[in-house]
Amino acid sequence: MSNYHIKHLEEYYQVYRKSVRDPEHFWEEIAEEHFMWRRKWDKVLSWDFSKPEIKWFEGARLNITENCIDRHLATRGDKTAILFEPNDPDEKVISITYKELSERVNKFANVLKEQGIGKGDRVCIYLPMIPELAVSVLACARIGAIHSVVFAGFSSTALSTRINDSECKMVITSDGSYRGAKTIDLKGIVDEALKDCPCVETVLVAKRIASDIHMEAGRDKWLQPLLDEASSDCKAEVMQAE
Repeated sequence: MSNYHIKHLEEYYQVYRKSVRDPEHFWEEIAEEHFMWRRKWDKVLSWDFSKPEIKWFEGARLNITENCIDRHLATRGDKTAILFEPNDPDEKVISITYKELSERVNKFANVLKEQGIGKGDRVCIYLPMIPELAVSVLACARIGAIHSVVFAGFSSTALSTRINDSECKMVITSDGSYRGAKTIDLKGIVDEALKDCPCVETVLVAKRIASDIHMEAGRDKWLQPLLDEASSDCKAEVMQAE
């Protein structure tokens, strides 16, 4: 981390003590060395515990996906970014490099834009633990959309409440998921939840268990065909550091 190459426990404690004694300088060093910024900050930290209110790197601009992905492409592009270990030991392990992740995220981000999602829009992500979950979160961040990840074990009522609270325009889900030897009808749960969610305009469906599901005309769309047609070039939206 930054200039701190920790080899022993005592070195760790020294670094830790510095972070506590002088957090502004400590995190400024980290930010300078390890992050790509579109605009540097005016102030590292301001805080008022009586409110409470804490702000980091005020005035700074960046996109977090450029830091998660783009800055690694030149030197680590062929290294593994995501390793997906499936529930079923007979299912193939998926290794995704930074270059492949960049392409996936950009394609997904362009799909979101083509479906009317823009900066500040809310997207509900109701997916099992598959690569599309991480990719969809990064795709939202790429274009400045706000993601609301809902645990895929929650009921339709819990899902609809969270969709309505954040006024999501889109839901990203899958036809279903595996839990041990069982399959879960995620799309059916989404369909039930959306009976009470007038804010949702589009549902993108990833194919996971190849089940026979209902697709609402004009609202529900299979994800993969849209990704197949999408461009792999997507400019990152500049966002406030906060």
